[in-house]
Amino acid sequence: MCYRFLPIVLILAGFSALLSPAQPSVARQWDEACLDAIRRDFPAPTVHARNLFHFSAAMYDAWAAYDSTAVGIFHNETAVAPNGDIEAARAEAMSFAAYRVLVSRYAIAVNATVTLNQFDALLTNLGYDPAITSAAGATPAEVGNRIAFDILSATLNDGSNQVGSYTDPSYSAVNPPLILANRGTTMTSPNRWQPLAFAVAQTQNGQVASQVQTFISSQWGDVDTFAIRKQSAQEVYYDPGMPPQLGGAGDLAFKNNNVDVIRFSSLLDPTAGQTINLSPGVRGNNPLGNNNGSGYGLNPITGAAYAANVVNHADYGRVAAEFWADGPRSETPPGHWNALANEVADDPAFVKQLRGTGPVLNDLEWDTKVYLALNAALHDSAVAAWDAKEAYDYVRPISSIRYMCGWGQSSDPNMPAYHPEGIPLVPGLVELITASSSLPGQRHSQLSAFVNRIAINAWAGEPANPDTQFGGTAWILGEDWLPYQRDTFITPAFAGYVSGHSTFSRAAAEVLTTLTGSRYWPGGLKEHTVPAGELEFELGPSQDVTLQWASYYDAADEAGLSRLYGGIHVAPDDGPGRIMGSKIGIQNVTRALKFYNGTILDDMELSIVNTDPDFYALRCPTVPGYYYKLQSSSTLAWINTVDVTPYTVATGNEITTLVNPSAGLQREFYRMLRLQ
Repeated sequence: MCYRFLPIVLILAGFSALLSPAQPSVARQWDEACLDAIRRDFPAPTVHARNLFHFSAAMYDAWAAYDSTAVGIFHNETAVAPNGDIEAARAEAMSFAAYRVLVSRYAIAVNATVTLNQFDALLTNLGYDPAITSAAGATPAEVGNRIAFDILSATLNDGSNQVGSYTDPSYSAVNPPLILANRGTTMTSPNRWQPLAFAVAQTQNGQVASQVQTFISSQWGDVDTFAIRKQSAQEVYYDPGMPPQLGGAGDLAFKNNNVDVIRFSSLLDPTAGQTINLSPGVRGNNPLGNNNGSGYGLNPITGAAYAANVVNHADYGRVAAEFWADGPRSETPPGHWNALANEVADDPAFVKQLRGTGPVLNDLEWDTKVYLALNAALHDSAVAAWDAKEAYDYVRPISSIRYMCGWGQSSDPNMPAYHPEGIPLVPGLVELITASSSLPGQRHSQLSAFVNRIAINAWAGEPANPDTQFGGTAWILGEDWLPYQRDTFITPAFAGYVSGHSTFSRAAAEVLTTLTGSRYWPGGLKEHTVPAGELEFELGPSQDVTLQWASYYDAADEAGLSRLYGGIHVAPDDGPGRIMGSKIGIQNVTRALKFYNGTILDDMELSIVNTDPDFYALRCPTVPGYYYKLQSSSTLAWINTVDVTPYTVATGNEITTLVNPSAGLQREFYRMLRLQ
C-alpha cells in the first residue's frame, strides 16, 4: 500500500460509448428525461435544482470511477471495465446511477407514473435491465447502483427536509394573506412578504396550487452546498444587506422602485406603437448588477456589425416575461439553463474544449462535466438566494403597490389623499383621481367613483379570452393592480429579495463562460424567436420577436430584467441577485475543475470557524472515501507531532474538529493529513 502525506499548515498565532453523431450521449438523454420530469412536476426551483445537482453528481461519479485522474463528488472507487471497454462501462454505470437517483426523487412527484415510465423506458432502450438492483459487485450496473445509493443516503438529511416533503414548519408569515378577490391589501409589516389568497390557484405549468400561499423552501438556506460556505448559521450567504425600507432607510428608493415596476407595466400595450431595438449592437454588455450597457460595436467573434432588431416594445416585454418565467416549457430556471447549455453543445460552431483549450472532448465527457459544474452552481444559487429570501422576507410588488396606493400619495402634503406611506405621483403614470379628471371623456372617466384615490397607467389585467384578446394598458385603480401573469398565479410563493432568476442565471452564465473559454455564445450571437400569436398569458406577440444575446451574461441579465416587466420583482431584487450569482458561479466552476483534474485532493486548508476562547473548531475540506487525520506540533519542523484524531474516512465535503486546550492538545501548529 502506498501512503502519501499531504500536509497543509495552519498557524494559530495566540462514459462515453462510441455513438453516431446523431445519437446524444447517455448523459444528455438522462438530462432531457430529468427536464421532462421537472416540466410535469410542481415547479419548486429549489427542489429541482437540488435534484439536478445530485443526479448530475451521480453521473459524474460514475464517469470518474473509470478515470485515473478525476475525483468523485460523493463517491470514490476505482472500477474495472469488463473486457477493457471503458466507454461501454461508463455508459452503463452512469445510466444506472442516474436512473436510481431520479426514480427515488420523482417517485412521489406530480405525474409520477408518467415520469417513472419514461425513466424505465430510457434505461431499457439503452439496453439495460431495471431489475438489476444489486450494489455489491463490480459490474457497471452495480457500480452505478452503489453510487446512487451513496448519494441518496448522503443527501437524505441535507437540510432540505426531504422526508417532510421539503416543508418548513418553523416559518410563519408576519402579514395576513392578500385576498385577491378584494381591493387593496392590509399589511402589518409593509416591508415583509405577504402570501396571496386565491379563489383558484395554479402554478405556471398548470398544477393545482394551495389557495393560500405558503413560503416555498424558506429553510433552503440550511441545505448542504457544493462550493459556497459561511462561517456560521447566523450569517447570510454573500449578504446583500437590507433592501430599501418603506418608512425607514431607503424610503424614497422603495417608493421609486415600485413606481418603476408600474412604468414597466405601462409598456405592455402593443397598440401604443413604442419600439425597442434588441440588437446586441446597441443592447447588453452591462456592468455586473445593472442595465447600463450600450451593446457591442461589432460582433466580438466575427468582427461584423450586428443588424438592427427593432420590435414592438410591448411585444418584447411580454415575450421576455413569459420566456424567462419558468422556462419556455416550464422546466423552472435551473432546468432552463440546462436546456440553454445543451443548445451551446449542439451549435455547429462550438468546439468542445474545456476552458476553450486542450483536447476536444467527446460528447459524453463534455456533457457530464458541464452538468456537474452547472447544476452544482444552480443548486448553490438556490441555497444562497433562498437564504436571503428567508432572512429579509422582502415584500413583492403585488403587495407594496396595492398597499401604497391604498394610502394615497406621498408627493405633496397640501394635496388630497396625502400619506407618508403613499405612492409618489408621476404625471401620466401615477395620478390622483380628481373630480375634473374623472369627468366623461377625461382620462380617469371610468374611475369617477374613486375621486381622491390613486390611478395608475398600467397593464389592464388578463383578458376574458387570452386566446383572442390582450389586456393592453389603461388607467386603473392602483389598489387593483396585477402583474403581467396569469390571474391564477400572480406571484411566486416566496419572498422577493433576492431574485432567484437573477442569481440562477448569472451563476449559470459564469459556469458556461469558464467551461467554454469564452463569455460569448458560439458565433457571438444567440437567438430565440417567439412566433406571432404564441404567448400564453394573452394574445400576442403581434409580430415575431427574436431575442438576441451576444454573451451568456446578456442572456442572464435579460432573465433578471424580465421579472420587472412581469411585475414579479423590484430592481433591488435583481441587481444584488446577479452579483451573488456571479460569485457563486465562479466558486462552483473553480471547485468543479479541481475534481476533474484531481487537484481537489490537495485542498486541505484548515480554517477556524469559531471564536470561543476555550476551544478551536477547525474545519477542513475533504473528499468522500478518503482518510484524514489532524495532527498538532509545537514547531513547523513537525518533530514531536501529536495525532489529534486517528485516520477517519470522510463521508462529506468537510470535517470539523474541536480542539480543546484543557485536554493538553493546544499547540501552535495544526495540519491535516490524507492517506492514499
